[in-house]
Amino acid sequence: MSVGEPRYGVDPYLEWVGREGVPVVEDIGIDLFSVPVANWARFGCKGAAVHLTGRGDFSSMFLFELEKGGSTSPQQHLFEEVVYVLEGNGSTQIELANGQTHLFEWSPRSLFAIPLNAKYRHFNGSGQNRALLVSTTNCPTIMNLFHDETFVFKNTYDFSGRAGKDGYFTGDGDFHEIRQGNHMWETNFVPDLGEIELQSWGDRGAGGSNIMFVLADGVMHAHISEMPVGTYKKGHKHGPGFHVMCVTGHGYSMLWREGDKDLKRVDWKHGVVFPPADQEFHQHFNTSTNPARYLATGIGGTRYPFTTANRRSLLGLKPGEKGAVSTSLKEGGDQIEYEDQNPEVHRVWLEEMKKNGVEAKMEKFIPTS
Repeated sequence: MSVGEPRYGVDPYLEWVGREGVPVVEDIGIDLFSVPVANWARFGCKGAAVHLTGRGDFSSMFLFELEKGGSTSPQQHLFEEVVYVLEGNGSTQIELANGQTHLFEWSPRSLFAIPLNAKYRHFNGSGQNRALLVSTTNCPTIMNLFHDETFVFKNTYDFSGRAGKDGYFTGDGDFHEIRQGNHMWETNFVPDLGEIELQSWGDRGAGGSNIMFVLADGVMHAHISEMPVGTYKKGHKHGPGFHVMCVTGHGYSMLWREGDKDLKRVDWKHGVVFPPADQEFHQHFNTSTNPARYLATGIGGTRYPFTTANRRSLLGLKPGEKGAVSTSLKEGGDQIEYEDQNPEVHRVWLEEMKKNGVEAKMEKFIPTS
């Protein structure tokens, strides 16, 4: 039997993306509004693959541009996705394997998830303007696990139970109180991430707040965090795969590894996404006159951590333990307390606040006298 050249070191996901024939953009910080798109035959619209440097092996982003009055072709696949609306107004129709259908309308800053393996289609509701959607998916995980695109895109298994209550498609949801930083909102659709009520998360610093999402009972993670005006978060680190994207306000983030002399900086506004790499310290700074909210998406959340590293970061490894992302390095966690941070961090931020004409409100947390 004739044997061809040996295949080794294969990444089926990257091979699949290459065959799809769409632009692939990779960088540390990416402005999604500036990503070039091209016709994506599979989805029936223009699109691109967005790969953040340091994103890890589990997840990636796809960008979809729906022309005025346009739509995607009907889709169905075994990878999960969490969709954020960057621009435009429209609707999504979902058909479950049990025959149930759901239709909901979205607008800028809407967030929703497609239940696993459900049939769906996106529609641009405007006859004058495009719609721009970005989805975080675990397609790399699924493609690399099965390396068979027919199995991934033409599987008929019924996961209808993942869809949850009918109200989950209309903006309703269930609040699950756990503890500060881990409170969950279970739904499939959030009409506006800029308006959803958040819960206090003081451990992460300076009056911050957040809410964790459980979307379509999936393993894909999403949470929204807010920094009040005149404040910034504490530095921390965690595992790879998380995509951080600005929703409201503007500011910047610093990223570094232990021992680094030079810090990387990513300036952000709505639509800019960047990846804290594996065990890379990062710290977020609000420099705007409005509260700054950012969306973090990836794989492994509060309900289904997926990896031991995620469980340690989000929940802690022992009953009653706090997650490492909000536990001080001095206590075995992964967070840098304000009193332990490099003083240069605060000095640079104060200069940025002056440039933007914004009053600093960190005196309570970092006294200067």
